[in-house]
Amino acid sequence: MSKVLIIGAGGVGRVTAFKCAQHPEVFSDIMLASRTKSKCDVIANDIKTRLSYPNIRTAAVDAENVPELVQLIKSFGPEMVIHVALPYQDLTIMEACLETGVHYLDTANYEPKDEAKFEYSWQWAYQDRFRKAGLLAVLGCGFDPGVTGVFTARAAKHFFDEIHYLDIVDANAGDHGKAFATNFNPEINIREITQKGRYYENGQWIETEPHAVKRVLNYPNIGPKDSYLIYHEELESLVKNFPSLKRARFWMTFSEEYLTHLRVIQNIGMAG
Repeated sequence: MSKVLIIGAGGVGRVTAFKCAQHPEVFSDIMLASRTKSKCDVIANDIKTRLSYPNIRTAAVDAENVPELVQLIKSFGPEMVIHVALPYQDLTIMEACLETGVHYLDTANYEPKDEAKFEYSWQWAYQDRFRKAGLLAVLGCGFDPGVTGVFTARAAKHFFDEIHYLDIVDANAGDHGKAFATNFNPEINIREITQKGRYYENGQWIETEPHAVKRVLNYPNIGPKDSYLIYHEELESLVKNFPSLKRARFWMTFSEEYLTHLRVIQNIGMAG
């Protein structure tokens, strides 16, 4: 059993905290930390009430402040930090983990705070430092990226001699009952889907205008959905680790209503 520090108290942070609390044989103590401690307190109280898990505490922390992160990590003494806050906080949390000798896991790769440009180069540059420190850093361990990489690796290992063409499809078919609702952090979601599309083919990256490439794909148990080619971070890792790939693309579904609201947000200057 070991302690885990979870940074981030949004939707993903809530799910992560609940999942860890469901496995007390692995996670004996949980610290949930965020910029706003009151959000952590709500989640912690729900876990104590619904799961009867007593060993969860909360703290306020600025995830962009390395000394503050180091102080929190040292005071709690976790085995691992699970980072589910914002992607532009990846590097400061990684620095704090290196300084305190703690393992690191996140769900999305780094992007600068002032530019919608995400790629793995900034985090991959830490590989030697983590290796020399004897620490593990698991990057992009969410659903996409994360599960998509596991599915690709399993397919390559058990079902194919080589994979030449890879298409990852992501159907957002839920209904929040709202006119416009993102399925994760609104800022990051809008930054991600308004940048230019990009896919890999025959050894080079090809750019497209946002939402310029559209296909109607028929999803099992969901039905046909408008699907748009966008760039997603796991493509960078997959083409590196599966060199047999000749083409790799990522598709995501958006309703016309969603895109209309997005265009309004862009037109009034709220998208960036």
